[in-house]
Amino acid sequence: MGKAEHTAQGSNPRFVVTSLKTSAWKARALYETLYCPRGECENRIGEQFELFADRAFRETMAGSQLRLMFSGFANVLVDTPRRLALKYTQFADAAVHTIRLKLLKLGAQVRTSVRRIHFAIASSCPNQIEFEMAHLDLRLAFGSG
Repeated sequence: MGKAEHTAQGSNPRFVVTSLKTSAWKARALYETLYCPRGECENRIGEQFELFADRAFRETMAGSQLRLMFSGFANVLVDTPRRLALKYTQFADAAVHTIRLKLLKLGAQVRTSVRRIHFAIASSCPNQIEFEMAHLDLRLAFGSG
């Protein structure tokens, strides 16, 4: 099976070789239903390496396991806002590293009161609209709106 695609970024040919029976799968269904989701899953696994899972080697197996667990937890913490709160923004399909760099690694002034924690981000901060949309969507999703 082959797919020839040409986008604004250039050509993007794809070929899939399989031992599955042609009587069981139509080519398009096989590609879109089976192989594309599998590739997307592999992309998410690859993203975890961007969250420090690539440096999992420690002196003990428990240390390596703990680092991998932290990386998995960080992945969930970044992927959840991407799925819930960034779906209508330019970051809907962004990699974890991009979201971390553009929306989470921001300079802010933090003020703490008895009941609240206030984050003051500079008015010239890029991606303000996406940040605000994500904040509002997460508040609605988790019932604190």
